[in-house]
Amino acid sequence: MSVRKRAAMVGLGGQATNDHLPGLAQCHLAELAGICDVDADRVTAAAATHQVPGFTTVERLLQEVRPDFVIAAVPHHAGQQVVAACAEAGVHVLKEKPFATGPHEAADLATLCEKTGIELMVTVQRRFHPVYAAALQLLERIGTPYLVEGRYTFHCPDPAAGWRGRAKLAGGGCLADMGYHLIDLLIWYLGLPDRVLADTSTAAAPGAEYDAEDTALVHLAYDRGLYGSLLVSRSAGPKTERLAVTGPHGTLAVERGTVRLLDPGGQVVESLLRDPAWPCPPAAQIDRFCRVLDGTAPNPSGPAAHLPHTAFLAAAYASATTARPADPKEFLA
Repeated sequence: MSVRKRAAMVGLGGQATNDHLPGLAQCHLAELAGICDVDADRVTAAAATHQVPGFTTVERLLQEVRPDFVIAAVPHHAGQQVVAACAEAGVHVLKEKPFATGPHEAADLATLCEKTGIELMVTVQRRFHPVYAAALQLLERIGTPYLVEGRYTFHCPDPAAGWRGRAKLAGGGCLADMGYHLIDLLIWYLGLPDRVLADTSTAAAPGAEYDAEDTALVHLAYDRGLYGSLLVSRSAGPKTERLAVTGPHGTLAVERGTVRLLDPGGQVVESLLRDPAWPCPPAAQIDRFCRVLDGTAPNPSGPAAHLPHTAFLAAAYASATTARPADPKEFLA
C-alpha cells in the first residue's frame, strides 16, 4: 500500500469545515498534516480538534510541515498569494473555486504553475459526483441541444457581509462565487458560449453597502443555434440548483443528486438518484488529485481548463456594464 500524501488545509472557513476536512477524513490517499488561517483562535481550536500543528502564515506552514499539497480555501482575493507561496516551495495546490478573480490573474497563475511545475486543480466537486458524470453520458439522447436553462438560488440574510460583498475582493458577486458551479457545468456539457449578455442587481438589501451583485441573469447564445439563460441569486429563496438542456428528443435536467431524462412532453423516461451526495465528491476529488500527483490520472480541472470560466465571467460583467453582448473568447488569457 502506498504511503498517504501529506495535505495541509489553508483557510478554515465554511468550505474547509463542511467539505474539505470531512473529505480528507474519508479519502484513501491523503491525510491531514497541518492547518493554517489568519485567525489565531480558529487555528488553535482546529489544531486541537484534528491533532495537527496550526499556523497563521502559509510560509511557516510550508516550511515546518512540508506537505505534499495544500488545499486552499481562502477568500478569493487571497488565492493568488497562497498559490505563489506554494509554487515557491514546490508544493502542489488543490484550490477552491474560482480559479482567479479576473483574466490577468488567471493568466499569471497559469504561467506560474507552468514555470514552477506544480500541479493546480480547481475544486469543482460536481465533476466528481456520479450524477453529473451520468448526465454527460445521457446528453446525447436529447439530440442537438437548442435550449439551456440554469438556476442556482438561495437566501442569504446579509449579502453585504464580509469580503463577498466587495466585488474587488471577490472578483464579482454571486455569479463569480456560487454561479461558478453552473458555469462549470455549462462549459463541461456544452462548451463556451459565443455571446453573453448579463444583468446584475444589488437591490436585495436596501440601505446596505455592497457592490458585489446579489442577483445575476445571464443570456447565452451559441452560433450553432443554442440559446439559454442562467439565473443566479444569493438573495432569492428557496434553495434551488438546476441545469436543464433541451433538444428535439427531450430534456436533460440535472439537480443536486438527481438527473432526469424527459421526453418532449415532459414525462420522465429515465432517472438516477444518488443519496447521500456529500461529502463523497470532496473525498473523491482529493483522491483524484493524489493520483494526478502520482502520474496515474490526468488533471481534469487544471489552469488551462479554467481559463474559459474566467473569460465567461469577464464577458458577463463587461456586458452588464455596457448593456451589449460580449464574446467570452475575447477575454481568454
